[in-house]
Amino acid sequence: MTRIIIFAKAPLPGFAKTRLIPALGAKGAAELAQQMLFNTLREAIAAKIGAVELCVAPAIHDPAWRGIQLPAGIEISEQGEGDLGARLALAAERALADAGPVLLIGTDCVEMSAGLLREAALALQTHDAVIYGTVDGGYALLGIKRFASFLFSDMPWSTDAVFGTTLARIEQLGWPVHVGQLLHDVDEPQDLPAFFSYIRP
Repeated sequence: MTRIIIFAKAPLPGFAKTRLIPALGAKGAAELAQQMLFNTLREAIAAKIGAVELCVAPAIHDPAWRGIQLPAGIEISEQGEGDLGARLALAAERALADAGPVLLIGTDCVEMSAGLLREAALALQTHDAVIYGTVDGGYALLGIKRFASFLFSDMPWSTDAVFGTTLARIEQLGWPVHVGQLLHDVDEPQDLPAFFSYIRP
């Protein structure tokens, strides 16, 4: 079984998808964030490859999550402190200590689907890592079955060097890696047409 850990911010106006506020307004950006969160949860559950964990910021008891009806059967954890790398490392190390392989994803990828998640889990059966890059130079999915803090520390987050740097570090570790198809994230106003092209009702 392969655990899916979804990293998500509370879909709160002014907190989620702030770079989309100039195009959608604070309320519209938050509504889009909530829609993408629910889409990602639905696909992760439908993949049926293992436990689905939602790793949230802020903590789930924070008022920011009030009124958000999350699906039954998922596990909920807190992201903790530090930069994105520290929070990813914390979740990945915890998951790998408890069970088998883990897929780390966000809620921003328009093509994230049950089929893609199953494909990534299958690749992890014969590789130590799997990564799906995004057109902006980041990655939408990182799957690992061994832990190395090297993959998360001192990373140039929010730049177009994230995918290349991560892949280079995996190769430095000597891990067999599967590189998946290039995907699209919705982070900036120019990304919105991709979202509306791929969105599933």
